Amino acid sequence: QLHVVESGGGLVQSGGSLRLSCVASGFSLDDYTIGWFRQAPRNVREGISCISSSDGSTYYADSVKGRFTISRDNAKNTVYLQMNSLRPEDTAVYYCAARTAGLLLGCSNSVTSYDRWGQGTQVTVSS
Repeated sequence: QLHVVESGGGLVQSGGSLRLSCVASGFSLDDYTIGWFRQAPRNVREGISCISSSDGSTYYADSVKGRFTISRDNAKNTVYLQMNSLRPEDTAVYYCAARTAGLLLGCSNSVTSYDRWGQGTQVTVSS
C-alpha cells in the first residue's frame, strides 16, 4: 500500500511560521513528484507547490511564492513545506499528494495529476 501522511498544521498568528511534513510509506518519495495543495472552506483545492522527481525542480503558486519553501529529505522519506510570513488567507486544510502513476513525472498543480493523497492537516492563521 502506498500512503502519504501530512502533519505539522496548527494555529499560528499572522506573520508566523509553520513547517508541514509529508511522510511516505510503501514507496520512496524521491521516485515520485510530490505536490502540496490547500483547500479553504467554499474554495476549490488549489496546487501551491510541488517538487519534481525527474530533476528536483520546484513550483510555487504566485500566492505563496517567496514565503513558502518545499524541500525533500530522502533519508527520512519526507517532503517538507516551510511556510513563513503566514497570512489569514493562508488558512486552509493542506494536503500532500504523490504522482505515482509513473516515475520521473514533472511538476503539476492539477488535482487530477495526483493519485495518492493524505488526509490533510489544518492550518489556521489568526489576524
